[in-house]
Amino acid sequence: MAESRHSVFRQFAASDWNGFLKGVEKEGLRVDRNGFIAQTPHPEALGSALTHPQITTDYSEALLELITPVCASTREMMESLRNTHRFVQQNLGDEVFWAASMPCELEGDPSIPIAEYGSSNIGQLKNVYRQGLAVRYGRMMQSIAGAHYNLSLPDSFWRKWQETLGNQQSLKDFKSDQYFWLIRNFRRRSWLLMLLFGASPALDASFVDNVSHDLAGFDDDTLYGPEATSLRMGDLGYHNNAQASLNICFNELSTYTQTLDRAIHTTWPAYEAIGTRRGDKFIQINTSVLQIENEYYSAVRPKRTTEREEKPIQALEARGVEYIEVRCLDLDPFSPVGVNEAQIDFLDLFLLDCLLSDSPCIGDAECERLDDNYKDVVAHGRNRELSLCQGGHRTQVGDAAVQLLEQLEPLAELLDGWNGGETYRNALTEQRKKLSGPDVWSVPSEKVLEAMRSSGQGHREWVMAMSRQHQKTLREEGLDADVLAAFRSMTAESMAEQKRMEENQTQTFGEFLEDYLKS
Repeated sequence: MAESRHSVFRQFAASDWNGFLKGVEKEGLRVDRNGFIAQTPHPEALGSALTHPQITTDYSEALLELITPVCASTREMMESLRNTHRFVQQNLGDEVFWAASMPCELEGDPSIPIAEYGSSNIGQLKNVYRQGLAVRYGRMMQSIAGAHYNLSLPDSFWRKWQETLGNQQSLKDFKSDQYFWLIRNFRRRSWLLMLLFGASPALDASFVDNVSHDLAGFDDDTLYGPEATSLRMGDLGYHNNAQASLNICFNELSTYTQTLDRAIHTTWPAYEAIGTRRGDKFIQINTSVLQIENEYYSAVRPKRTTEREEKPIQALEARGVEYIEVRCLDLDPFSPVGVNEAQIDFLDLFLLDCLLSDSPCIGDAECERLDDNYKDVVAHGRNRELSLCQGGHRTQVGDAAVQLLEQLEPLAELLDGWNGGETYRNALTEQRKKLSGPDVWSVPSEKVLEAMRSSGQGHREWVMAMSRQHQKTLREEGLDADVLAAFRSMTAESMAEQKRMEENQTQTFGEFLEDYLKS
């Protein structure tokens, strides 16, 4: 089956292949000149965090999120992301844009300001959702930053692919099924991304004040995982006990939306005990296992662009899967924009191969094995003796990684032949280099620790130095006049749109929330 789908794809001509559609959402903390989380409001020059199409906030008022439009090439996407960074850096004053996934110095939950979105009902809903995350999990883990990579294939590809496979479904259902085919293989292989791109092996000691952990001391203010690739994706990062019971099914769209919907409508005793209000103030949207779909943490999500006030599940059920969101990427602290071109090109190759390889449904036993492989690489991926469960037997992580990279070579050659370049072979070579060292791999998590050791700096000082260096680089590059004008226009338009929303609403927030929960 694997060969047949690859061979079917090889029947395409260069003229049939229109490449990938892509975008990225990149988070990062604003910090003050001393490396402490910023206590200032979202800068006015950056517009409305509620309505700006490219600059918003994630959990915290200090946690910026920069969003590219949908782009047709890696170069176009990276230039868009860089321009947004250039604009942001010009408007941060003496604050700094933190370059790492694990946060700067913190002083517990009170030091992390929850994002504000104004007085409109949608703005209040976003704030109450974040209040709910605070009472459920605490604010500390919400201060972690990452990059989300969004990928889709154009309808011209899907029509040709459907025709070549002889499939008779509606295009909407066919695309959804194929995206879930891809997702199943992504789950089988996502451990590789943690090895190749995990870049958070260390953290500021303030992050784990009064928390039990098994980290080792690096210096007085820094702790690290001696074998870890990504503390962000480990037990100290995004996790919670209530979600462990969900068993969200990634085999097909209907089971995915049904299991998510059940979680949104199933109360959880601990959240019921908290309640939805303190006095007149709402502190969570509901008392269910999940307040909304976005509360579910996963390494990958099927996505569909939503209309205003439409829920993600409703959008998926009505119009099918539109794109895939890869959510497990640490920020690359060596890059001024948190991601790099070779990484994005490799992800395209990796995700396309997930679509073209055999992908049976995942049963409970396999699901457990996949989760174990992923967790093992997150916690111990730099241990070359680590073995993964592959096809019923144990394989050393390095051998398994090299084997997967070799599997991608023919596809890289095919795409490069169609595109007339060496983009994908070069991206593959970059990843191979990370695993070629005789003694120590040059994976990002190792490079971060090596850079800290050679500079004599702990996490706080080293990341601050990298952040200042990126700020200097981006400020010196500046922006073309037309690009700057476009950003200033987006700022003004976003502020005006937020104001219109606030002036035109007719319901109280309580009435709005009641209707929202019914839908």
